[in-house]
Amino acid sequence: MALSEFSLIERFFAERARRGPRRAVLGIGDDCALIAPEPGQLLAVSTDMLVEGRHFLPDVDPQSLGHKTLAVNLSDLAAMGAKPRAFTLALALQTPQETWLEAFAEGLFALAERFDCALVGGDTTRGPLNLCVTVFGDVPAQAALRRDGARDGDDVWVSGTLGDARAGLGVLRGEWAASLFDSHELDCLRRRLDRPEPRIALGLALRGIAQCALDVSDGLAGDLRHILERSRVRALIDVDAIPRSKAVSKLPLDAQRQCVLAGGDDYELVFTAPPNARDAIIDAGGRAEVAVTRIGTISALRHATDEPAIAWHDASHAPLSLTLHGFDHFDANRPD
Repeated sequence: MALSEFSLIERFFAERARRGPRRAVLGIGDDCALIAPEPGQLLAVSTDMLVEGRHFLPDVDPQSLGHKTLAVNLSDLAAMGAKPRAFTLALALQTPQETWLEAFAEGLFALAERFDCALVGGDTTRGPLNLCVTVFGDVPAQAALRRDGARDGDDVWVSGTLGDARAGLGVLRGEWAASLFDSHELDCLRRRLDRPEPRIALGLALRGIAQCALDVSDGLAGDLRHILERSRVRALIDVDAIPRSKAVSKLPLDAQRQCVLAGGDDYELVFTAPPNARDAIIDAGGRAEVAVTRIGTISALRHATDEPAIAWHDASHAPLSLTLHGFDHFDANRPD
């Protein structure tokens, strides 16, 4: 018997949601969910869409896809220093398949339960595979890690390692040989591509310490520029200081830099903090159980006509002329 829209929702999502945490006044089953802000908190809201062929490969493991569908949204909450509360899910499917939905829901809810984030509504329709989540979180009014907080003299930091997801995609595309890596490294690269880890604990630990933050979803070169533009500052970045895994370090230098600086899909945090906060930043990383690395500095614009920009240099402080852009969904000249 074919699944109807409402039997699909009930069987794979609504029933599971009712067994999970109650994070809304009213959840699934009405025209709207009702969410009451916590006293003294702002409600942080973010929406992300994943489209087959643009954000994930058609043959991706559905359990991993369920994980990633929520993870990319939780990553936005991490960048704001917000604690997850609830989310909605809208999905378009060509033909509902029970085994696919079962695995997708398992990946989705496993991550939701880890972060005490409740499914409170959504929608389904027929169409090309498309997944859209809106996530809600709580953050104290004065603690949000906004993009406009970077200041002259700040250090620039990143969490984890960059470039792994792009390197994993490159292996799948045949851009470089899988034989460059051992089996463990290949597994790690694919996991970073398919199952990113939202840095919620780090985002919460950075409250009151970092000036601003942003998650690296479209590549460091493009995402850091968003902070610079909102804060009206410049950045000087040591390319050789940017942390990369042993696997990424096996690639030719040009490929390493392309993956690390413009690859995207890392979902690590880039953030700024004053130099006197260095010990606190290291401590925050330790409490969140993720490495944090200082990669550069922020400087003020010298003249009113100056524009925010990134100056790249290597470990010897020699300037690097790099033409790098973050991922652009509407750039027809860039590969999916």
